[in-house]
Amino acid sequence: MRKIIAALCIISGFVAKAQEKITCCAPVGATEEYALNASDKSFKMMHPDPLPFVYMSEKGKDITYKTTDGTDAHAFEIKADKNTNYYLFVVHEWYGLNDYIKQEAEKLSNELGVNVIALDLYDNKVAANRDDAGKYMQTVKTERAISIIRGAYGYVGADAKVFTIGWCFGGGWSLQTAIEGGKQVVGCMMYYGQPEKNVDRLKTLNCDVIGFFGNQDQWPSPAVVDQFEKDAQAAGIKLMVNRYEANHGFANPSNPSFNPEAKEDAHKKVLAFVKERMK
Repeated sequence: MRKIIAALCIISGFVAKAQEKITCCAPVGATEEYALNASDKSFKMMHPDPLPFVYMSEKGKDITYKTTDGTDAHAFEIKADKNTNYYLFVVHEWYGLNDYIKQEAEKLSNELGVNVIALDLYDNKVAANRDDAGKYMQTVKTERAISIIRGAYGYVGADAKVFTIGWCFGGGWSLQTAIEGGKQVVGCMMYYGQPEKNVDRLKTLNCDVIGFFGNQDQWPSPAVVDQFEKDAQAAGIKLMVNRYEANHGFANPSNPSFNPEAKEDAHKKVLAFVKERMK
């Protein structure tokens, strides 16, 4: 009997260690669940193949930095015209860190006067069509993505004050990036991205969140957004939800669901949200 009890104790110890490892490594459910949508034909059809586009940045440059798993990560960096400790971490849509995202990143840098790090969670892969985009989104491993994110925080340094923003795939990862940043993060912005459903993980977030969602969207649906509001309240987080009579991708001019009025309203609120927290 004593041997059996001892064996059970050892097994319990291994299980506890495994659970501890999973918890410290970060999100699991939310972003991986969202990536499953790539197998949904309706979801794929909401994302037309991007038109060929080349953006020649005036200030931005591609960089590499070390991740917490010891390998290199790729990103696009833009330095503000004036020296500042404020950074904006931009997370791309499901196509990857393409020139459309780089253009948007530079626009935000100029409007806000902040440094920008546009993260590359696809490790230098950029999709030219919806099929490849779906494959890339589904192959993102949580551990690798978190390593890239944590490496970016190491790259900008402990004195950096960070905002996060992203759309679609990047909307959910914007929230996860904010959670990973701890007390360095001063604000999170997410466009129609997957919310974190683990209230205990949400409780570790140290900033306000502003989100933009479409009432006609199913990725995430209005019901999922409703639950996000309840979970945020339970976690003690200030969440500002903005809903529009629009569908998924309403802020993307190349999307069939593009809604210029909703995009403009959301953009104004993003600028106000950031500037208020830079005072």
